[in-house]
Amino acid sequence: MDHIVDTRPGRGDQTLMPGGQAFITETRAAARDAGITLFDVTDPDQGIVHVISPELGIVLPGCTLIAPDSHTCTQGAFGALAWGIGSSEAEHSMATGTLRLTRPKTMRVTFTGTLAPGVTPKDIILTLIARHGAGGGKGYAVEFAGDAIRALDMEGRMTLCNMATEFSAMTGMIAPDEKTYDWLRGRPYAPRDAMFDQAVADWQTLPSDEGARFDIEIDIDTSAIQPMISWGTSPEHSIGISGTVPADPPERPVTYMGVEPGQKLIGLPIDAAFIGSCTNGRLSDLRRAAALLKGRHVAPGIKALVVPGSMAVRRAAEAEGLDCIFTQAGFEWRMSGCSMCFYAGGESFPAGSRVISSTNRNFEGRQGPNIRTHIASPETVAASAIAGHIADPREMAA
Repeated sequence: MDHIVDTRPGRGDQTLMPGGQAFITETRAAARDAGITLFDVTDPDQGIVHVISPELGIVLPGCTLIAPDSHTCTQGAFGALAWGIGSSEAEHSMATGTLRLTRPKTMRVTFTGTLAPGVTPKDIILTLIARHGAGGGKGYAVEFAGDAIRALDMEGRMTLCNMATEFSAMTGMIAPDEKTYDWLRGRPYAPRDAMFDQAVADWQTLPSDEGARFDIEIDIDTSAIQPMISWGTSPEHSIGISGTVPADPPERPVTYMGVEPGQKLIGLPIDAAFIGSCTNGRLSDLRRAAALLKGRHVAPGIKALVVPGSMAVRRAAEAEGLDCIFTQAGFEWRMSGCSMCFYAGGESFPAGSRVISSTNRNFEGRQGPNIRTHIASPETVAASAIAGHIADPREMAA
């Protein structure tokens, strides 16, 4: 339901997706008949599944967690084994409580160094994918490790693990630590009191052993990373914001995106800006974008909207006045859901638009017919919306 629900204020079961209303009402009836808890359209805890599961403490370290969505790996940020499955696998798992899969190979990606100002976890994962390819993690369960990862807060870790699937990994995960335990303490579905302490004692045994061997090791110095942005139709088609389109890119992506080899993306006019999704729709994402937008306004003619990842995120943002900053800057302030992260017969940007987006995928038509999507961090989206063209957020943060 998170994928098809309308995000405009005052929504109900109606949706622009063909068959969407029937999907919602039938899911509701089936959940009720089976006695399954459903975070329904009007539920105060409604939101994108990979956002509300951590919020509610449903995902816990050491859990095995599946969902029919490829970005389920987001929850590997908690030391869970989480991955996306298909509809048939979902049916099998619900009917039998089991699921067969081939054991993946193992990869460790170690990030060292300190992030420069204006660089985010979104830029970290885009750097990995740009350097090692969108198929670089195929067949692997990937552990993200290193002092740069330990320095991230839990929301940043979720952004990193979210895009493990864009690396073609079976899953991505991060060893649980005190930040993980502090995040989960007191969440509605997490253990409580003495049981929580007992759980932590168990969770502390989960991190990889010293000297553990992996099939592949990759090391990346994060201090050299700058804000990233995609130029083509895959996350691997990404460059530093001050860089240029490669000199010998594949023909189809440059033709579809309307860019040229050797071209700088900075200054390229945009038509729309989107902040949201299971990648970057959390409170910290909205805070960082709002910090750039405060006292500024989107450029004339730019359609801009922000969609919180959950209703809890929406309420927290409103309590801080972030909604006022967004609306005063010219952004639409929406209800939670997947929204314009993708197009499946529902709401879309005008055909042919060039969009800068905080989402995770940029293949042809992802956000609508002939839409050209540049993926980036929320800060880069906000800065570009203000400028009316792709812009470096660091220049506005000074």
